[in-house]
Amino acid sequence: MRIEAVVGDITTEKVDAIVNAANSTLLGGGGVDGAIHRAAGPRLLEACQRLRAAELPDGLPVGRAVATPGFDLPASWVIHTVGPNRHAGQDDPALLRACLDASLTLAVQLGCVGVALPAVSAGVYGWPIAQVAEIAVARARAVEDRSRTEPEAAGRLELIRFVLSSQTNHEVFARELDRTEA
Repeated sequence: MRIEAVVGDITTEKVDAIVNAANSTLLGGGGVDGAIHRAAGPRLLEACQRLRAAELPDGLPVGRAVATPGFDLPASWVIHTVGPNRHAGQDDPALLRACLDASLTLAVQLGCVGVALPAVSAGVYGWPIAQVAEIAVARARAVEDRSRTEPEAAGRLELIRFVLSSQTNHEVFARELDRTEA
């Protein structure tokens, strides 16, 4: 399994699934969420509205993940997860671990070979990038470790790529990847 960090635009990633750092409404927003909705086109909003009507009338809780088709994106799937908002008092690292674990588990269940993730909860949700990198890389390494001992647990997943919006964030993730390399 390959785990890497790049600077880029997650909406252009040619992987099976991209992870959307969504808000609980699933109806679009700013940052990564808004960019994904714009790039995927109006059918993504319609799919999210159907999810809200059928399964998630109160919205997607922090720490969970759901998938929709990618529509106009290069990725076949969008995995929506709601990271914890530190400004709203959601500062328990277990919440961030849960949303990353749920996203990676869903990628395996969908049969993904490659998945791209942003720095969930960094930025507007107030988590320090170093803490996000530490937790995100640890969760990816856990999948990597399981793939060695229980190949079926990782399914077909061969690539976990963190797509960061700045060189500074990339450097933090790259240091964490180097520090934890097996």
